[in-house]
Amino acid sequence: MNLSLEWMLQLSIILPMLATLAIVATGRNPNLREAVTISTCLMLFYCVINLYQGIIKGEEISVFWWELLPGLQVSFAIEPLGMLFALIASFLWLITTIYAIGYMRNHNEVNQTRFYACFAIAISAVMGIAFSANLFTLFIFYEVLTLSTYPLVTHAGTEDAKKGGRIYLGILLSTSIVFLLLAIVSTWFVTGTLDFKPGGVFDPNVDKAVASVILLLFIFGIGKAAIMPFHRWLPAAMVAPTPVSSLLHAVAVVKAGVFTVLKVCVFIFGLDLLSVLPTTQFLLYLAGASVLLASIVAIRQDNLKARLAYSTISQLGYVTIGALLATSSGVIGSSMHIAMHAFGKITLFFCAGAILVAAHKSKISEMRGLGWQMPITMAAFFIASLSIIGVPPAGGTWSKWFLLMGTIETEQWALMMVLMISSLLNIAYLLPIPIRAFFPNLLANNEPGKEQALPTFQIQEAPLPSLIAICVTTLGCLILFIYPQPLYELSTAILEYPGLAHGK
Repeated sequence: MNLSLEWMLQLSIILPMLATLAIVATGRNPNLREAVTISTCLMLFYCVINLYQGIIKGEEISVFWWELLPGLQVSFAIEPLGMLFALIASFLWLITTIYAIGYMRNHNEVNQTRFYACFAIAISAVMGIAFSANLFTLFIFYEVLTLSTYPLVTHAGTEDAKKGGRIYLGILLSTSIVFLLLAIVSTWFVTGTLDFKPGGVFDPNVDKAVASVILLLFIFGIGKAAIMPFHRWLPAAMVAPTPVSSLLHAVAVVKAGVFTVLKVCVFIFGLDLLSVLPTTQFLLYLAGASVLLASIVAIRQDNLKARLAYSTISQLGYVTIGALLATSSGVIGSSMHIAMHAFGKITLFFCAGAILVAAHKSKISEMRGLGWQMPITMAAFFIASLSIIGVPPAGGTWSKWFLLMGTIETEQWALMMVLMISSLLNIAYLLPIPIRAFFPNLLANNEPGKEQALPTFQIQEAPLPSLIAICVTTLGCLILFIYPQPLYELSTAILEYPGLAHGK
């Protein structure tokens, strides 16, 4: 049976939601439950690949579900930016599920059925966000994503987990209701539409002060982008199991945030208007401050997941800066960085989880010599670190190159220095970890008792499913450097896309 692309679009949103019921029904049989999850991952990725092939052929794919009020619709349309996000999320859901099977079983995690069920709902929400044709639809799925990931953050059920969950839910819901919802309503009153349109929906003669205030509301309201001062939810959520951290940082939540920022900048404001708004410069500097401050805080963290969490806050600032630069290079760099950071950061979190399961270590100070016990994991950590830093032979090189080009084109010299200093700080908080793991005495202080002999214990890597997932995402970091062309073409097509169809 050949399904139309419109049906493929709908299935990509509905399939993970339906899988939730099957996961719950098969919860007593772990093998069957996880087979259902893997099968759904494969079917979703198949649908997304077909949609990708359709869009590169120039087809317009859109679906209308229902209309709440005249002009206020729940509808979906595919354009290159949403396609890029959907490809990343659907592929990494599959890889994260494989990783989770090894991690959750070997770490003897409780409530595994709830974990896989909430994971599926979250991915359904991500697909809805990626393919939203308007702000109304995006807002609905944005909130579903927040609510579906809350049980994942509080998965352990401890007091720390509950506290982290309260901070997570409190910040994300409050920013959405106080700022984002107000921004959406304001956009509706000023423009009469919430549809995403190439070039934006605002009239060129719109009052710049009004548009500036709305832009502020959007940037602060998209709490999932973790721009300071609305970033504390992200470190607080690190109490969750490592597969959840991978979901938060690479597959779903933070990527939904920066995707929404980029979508609003390109398809609601438009680059021409964005470049002349008075608040754009303020927000650029705020994002730059987030990049630097989060990097400095990351250096001070001894807990590996906490260091990676602050690293993520910093890296999200790159995407926000690229969007607000309002240039083609900035948009290309931002959209590419969504993918590059996804593969790099998910690999780092996979490695952190593998270290916890195999070596029972979570503090960086305890990881000297660990490379000889877990050579594959620590080699993967090194390669993923290169991608986050933005140097060859890892994919992050290209996205950071375009972001730097964007700052040069707009003569934002201060921001150019921010990006360069941040990359040096990336080196300072990432590279010492694998270096000390393989050469424990190399970075030791010249003090009596600091030297350590190379460990003689046997190699003990993470469980095989987790190790396979780590190898796949590490290979992705390298492939995105060697062959970034498909990603680059999708990123450049964002600004060239002829139009978005609505209401079919």
